[in-house]
Amino acid sequence: MSLNRLELDGEFTQLAELRYTPAGIPVSSFVLKHVSEQVEAGMKRKVECDVSSMAMGPLALEAQNISEGSSVKVTGFLAKRSLKSSQLVLHIQTLERII
Repeated sequence: MSLNRLELDGEFTQLAELRYTPAGIPVSSFVLKHVSEQVEAGMKRKVECDVSSMAMGPLALEAQNISEGSSVKVTGFLAKRSLKSSQLVLHIQTLERII
């Protein structure tokens, strides 16, 4: 198995309405707004990005109870949005509110 794991924190934004797959699995889509300072080539660099994210199953229900603007820490993996798309989406496997 190849490595595909991402750990990120940020602001929980743009929560979409809860939807369900044809199999009845809940799906929650949102954007994680990340801001940090990283070191690249020995120099500090400010990083800002909006990461399209989704959670399925019990995590989707949990995501629906998080207020927009809340700070969260997530882990997950990256996958294409759909078979015909090259856009990436972060599929959430753990979701933790940062207080």
